[in-house]
Amino acid sequence: MSGAQQMGFRALADPTRRDILVLLAERDLTIAEVAENFQMTRAAVKKHLTILGEGDLIKVRTEGRTRVNTLNAAGMKGVIDWFDYFNTFWDERLATLKSEIEKDIQ
Repeated sequence: MSGAQQMGFRALADPTRRDILVLLAERDLTIAEVAENFQMTRAAVKKHLTILGEGDLIKVRTEGRTRVNTLNAAGMKGVIDWFDYFNTFWDERLATLKSEIEKDIQ
């Protein structure tokens, strides 16, 4: 697992950060707009956003004096690829098991 994937998983490990990603999937938000959705300080939200950024799951752009957070769908690719590997692994194993069971039944 690459360093970027590890950071992505670290970012996804927290349910608040997963909730933030869901919000950002709907639309781009400032720190204040994200904070409105949680019972925590803006500083705590900023910390979560920083971790999401380190995991390359969000991007931050500056518009004047405002920092706008946006979902980085491309950053999710490493995480998705990792899960896809195991989806394929288990699909193959379960197909083999099914085949063996069906042989025994006949």
